[in-house]
Amino acid sequence: MNDLTLVLQAVGRGERQASEELLPLVYEELRKLAAARMARESAGHTLQPTALVHEAWMRLVQDGSRTWENRAHFFGAAAEAMRRILIEKARRRARLKHGGGQERIELGNLDVAAAMPDEKILLMDEALEKLKVEDPEAAKVVVLKFFGGLTNDEIVPILGSSDRTVRRQWNFAKAWLYDCITKQQ
Repeated sequence: MNDLTLVLQAVGRGERQASEELLPLVYEELRKLAAARMARESAGHTLQPTALVHEAWMRLVQDGSRTWENRAHFFGAAAEAMRRILIEKARRRARLKHGGGQERIELGNLDVAAAMPDEKILLMDEALEKLKVEDPEAAKVVVLKFFGGLTNDEIVPILGSSDRTVRRQWNFAKAWLYDCITKQQ
């Protein structure tokens, strides 16, 4: 086992010192995840990667009973926390704009690295919630890839799947989400 897994297990046992040791071990990787995600945000976005990391960190450690099995489980939870933060911010901004003007998102030619306005993020989130019911594993791939900015190679160990399975789930999810979003309009 590596140091991070040992610290995560100690956190799970409620060892206070372990919680203090955890952040320095994961901060740089969390920062890279956040920076990759923020690079795809639309140009007037005010949230900085450091702020996203800190907000995600607070959510991850806020509940003292939270435990993570291993490194992959922890970073999966971090990607989900970042996704929720971005969705909440997008909803807040959309509410400020009084909601109108949703745009169609073309997932068939989706460039994951492309900038995405708040309205599109909200459309994607609604469809993703429906996908979680239909195929939870495919939804995890979307969260890790689309919101976490991870590559297939990085997703494989997190989900404990093969590269082929991750590619198949991603392709299914893109088609499913596209269908779902076009029906919403």
